[in-house]
Amino acid sequence: MIDLYAAATSNGMRARIALEECGLPYNWHRIDLTKGEHKKPEFLKINPFGQIPAIVDSDGPGGKPVTIHQSTAILMYLAEKTGKLLPKSAADRPAFLEALMSGSTDITPQFGAVNAARMAKEPHPPTVDLLKARLRSLFAVWNDLLGKRKYAAGSEVTIADLSLYAGYWRTKGAMADAVADLPNLERWAAEIGARPGVQRATKV
Repeated sequence: MIDLYAAATSNGMRARIALEECGLPYNWHRIDLTKGEHKKPEFLKINPFGQIPAIVDSDGPGGKPVTIHQSTAILMYLAEKTGKLLPKSAADRPAFLEALMSGSTDITPQFGAVNAARMAKEPHPPTVDLLKARLRSLFAVWNDLLGKRKYAAGSEVTIADLSLYAGYWRTKGAMADAVADLPNLERWAAEIGARPGVQRATKV
């Protein structure tokens, strides 16, 4: 059994979507970030960085428990554990790695910057607009890419799609205008969002 410690953020949902899509049983321990639960001693024993998500797999390699944090590391671990949602060809791996990292190292941090600026005690509208424009420009690039390929890394669904979708889902829920009028992105998101595992994960 896997224990997932997460909140409904891009990073947290990235891990939950992967668990659902890989078909692995898990317990979801919701971490309330507003109450600082991610900084409490019991959670810091799981992840000393005090960040979500984190998983504890009681049946890790060799049957021994393993603890993993960092959302993309969790995606890779789950995909390799199950043999699912990875590119079948080594030739497809470079594009896969690029796409996988884009969701977690480009989209999610930029969303976080916009959201922090929006939620500041005294928001500075020009800064919010600038950061949001940068976020939209990232999605615009993806819109162009998805006009040339069916999925994030090519012709098959991989965890790169799950990584990107988590950022898209969070952005659309918080500031839909940042992803509006991007038809290729919308086509892709509608298909990924309709997958049963994704549906179950995003019902929060």
